[in-house]
Amino acid sequence: MLVKLNMVEQRYQAVLEVVRDGATVVDVARRSGVSRQTVHAWLRRYATSGLSGLADVPSKPDSCPHQMPPAVEAKLLELRREHPGWGPRTLGHELGLAGVMPVPARSSIYRCLVRQGLITQEARKRKRSDYKRWERSRAMELWQMDIVGGVKLADGSEAKIVSGIDDHSRFIISALVVERATARPTCDALALAMRRFGVPAEILTDNGKVFTGRFGPGTGEVLFDRICRENGIKHRLTRPRSPTTTGKVERWHKTLRAEFLTGKVFADITDAQAQLDGWVEHYNHRRASIDRDGPTVRAVQTRPNRADQTPRRGPRLGDSGGHAASSIAAGRAGWEDQFRCGGYKAAVWLAGETVEVVCEQGLVQIHHHGVLIATHARRHDPAKQTASMDRGEVGRRQRPTVASRSAVAVTRKVDTTGHVSYAGAYYKAGAGLKTQSVQVAVVRRKVEISQNGEVIVKHPIKHDRIKEYGALANLGGRPRRINAAKPTV
Repeated sequence: MLVKLNMVEQRYQAVLEVVRDGATVVDVARRSGVSRQTVHAWLRRYATSGLSGLADVPSKPDSCPHQMPPAVEAKLLELRREHPGWGPRTLGHELGLAGVMPVPARSSIYRCLVRQGLITQEARKRKRSDYKRWERSRAMELWQMDIVGGVKLADGSEAKIVSGIDDHSRFIISALVVERATARPTCDALALAMRRFGVPAEILTDNGKVFTGRFGPGTGEVLFDRICRENGIKHRLTRPRSPTTTGKVERWHKTLRAEFLTGKVFADITDAQAQLDGWVEHYNHRRASIDRDGPTVRAVQTRPNRADQTPRRGPRLGDSGGHAASSIAAGRAGWEDQFRCGGYKAAVWLAGETVEVVCEQGLVQIHHHGVLIATHARRHDPAKQTASMDRGEVGRRQRPTVASRSAVAVTRKVDTTGHVSYAGAYYKAGAGLKTQSVQVAVVRRKVEISQNGEVIVKHPIKHDRIKEYGALANLGGRPRRINAAKPTV
C-alpha cells in the first residue's frame, strides 16, 4: 500500500539516512533530487530546532531596521494631506523639524506617497545632475520682480500680488497684495522692500508697462525705472516672450498658488495680506530650499558685508562710532562724501543731496532717505569724528533764496485755505496764493514751495517718504480742467 508523505517527513527521512545510517550527503541529495547545499541546510535546521526546523519558513525577515515605522508614515501622510503641494524634499524637512529621527530618505518618502496613491509615479526624463543652475554668487546681487494674480476676495473681485525674490538665496523680498497692479503700488512695493532689506545691485523684470516704457507709446522713463536710476540699481529686462528668464520668481508663483492661494477666499485685502505675511515668514525661515538649506540660511551666508540694514536715526556718540548727516558737495560731482577729510564714494546721482553717514565697527555706511547706498572701510581717524557728530549736518550752506534747480518739482494748486497737497500731506503756502499754481520740491530734507523761481516758504517733511515716489510720477502736475489752477502773471 502506497502512503503519501508530506514535505517534512521526506526531509526527516533524508536527515536520518545521514545521521543514523551513515549515508553520504552526496548520495542522499541524488536520491532526494536536491542539491548538496539543501541537505546540509536540513541538517543544520534539524540540529538547531529539531523536527519543527524542517518545516517551510517564510523568506521575509523578522525585522527591517531601515523600514519607515508606522508612526512616522502616519505623520508623513498627515502632512501631505494637510499640504498637498509639498513634495518629498519638503516633507522630509518638516519631519525633521517635528522631531522625527532619523528622517526617512527622499526616495522612501516618494515610494510611500506612491504606495498610498497620493502622487502618480512618473518616469524621470532627465537626471537632476544634467541641469545647470544659473544663479548669482551671493545675495543682494540680483532681485527678480513680477506681478501674480489669483487672490480671490469675498466681494468677487481679484487682487494682485507684487512679488520679488532674491536670485541666489530664493529669499522672498516682496509679497504685497494690491487692488490693482498699477505703477504706484508696484513702486510702493519696491520702496518697501528696499527699506526693509537694502538696495540690490540689479533688478530683473519682464517688459510690463509698470516696469518699463520700452514698448510704451512714450519715450520717457517710467516711475519704476526712475527709482532704480536714483538708487543706483541696474534694471535688467527680459527678451519678449521669454518667461524662463525670470524663472525663479515664476517658480515661486507656482508654489504660491499650490500651497497658499488654491481654494482660499479672503475677506478683504487686509486679511489676504496678513495671511500671506505669515506664509512668507514660514517660507523664508523654515522651509527647505536648495541643498536642503532654507532661504534665510543662504541669504545670511552669502550676504554682502553690511553691519546693519536698518536705517538709524539720531546721533550715537561714543568710541565705537556715531552718526552724522553730510551734504555731498555738488562741486565734486557727488563722487565723494567729505566726512572728516576721508574720501568716501557715494554716487554721482546724489550730487547736492543730503545723506546720513553711520560710523560703527570699523565701517562707514552712507544712507539716503533711509536706504543704504554704500559701505566702506573706515579710513579717517576715529578721534576726530566726535566734533562732526556734535555739528549734526556737515558743510551746511546758506539757505538759497531761489528755488533749487537740481530738485525735481511738481506743480500743485493752492486751495482756498492756502495749503497744497503733496504725497498725502498738506503744506501751507499762504493765503495770498489761493487758487494759484506753485511748484513743490523736496530739497535737503525740506519741502520747498516756490513760484516763478522764488522760494516762498519751507516746511519740515511730514509726509511718508514712500509715497513721495507716487507724487513724482506726475512731474508737471497736469491738473484736470475742472480743477485747473489759474496761471500766475
